[in-house]
Amino acid sequence: QVQVVESGGGLVQAGGSLNLSCEASGRTFLIYKTGWFRQAPGKEREFVADILRSGSRTNYADSVKGRFTISRDNPKNTLLQMNSLKPEDTGIYYCAVSDTYEYKWWGQGTQVTVSS
Repeated sequence: QVQVVESGGGLVQAGGSLNLSCEASGRTFLIYKTGWFRQAPGKEREFVADILRSGSRTNYADSVKGRFTISRDNPKNTLLQMNSLKPEDTGIYYCAVSDTYEYKWWGQGTQVTVSS
């Protein structure tokens, strides 16, 4: 019902920056919030940040506070600005959108690699 596509991953040196974009299509009126998650090799997927549809509230994992910023220029497009990247930020980054109950629609993910 909602399609999600991420873009913007890549390879960067430690201390560098990357911007990820998440574009939703389909029944986007169902979106309550949009979140970013990541999964490092051999680890479980973890929450990174999320933002309400209105943009009025954001949440961040402690590990990225002060370095990552989530924002949206419209309800269909959500951005994740990542600064001061560390090797431990390496992983596949997934965008997901939630209705009022749970994250239901996920993208395929985009690889972020931070070299030391």
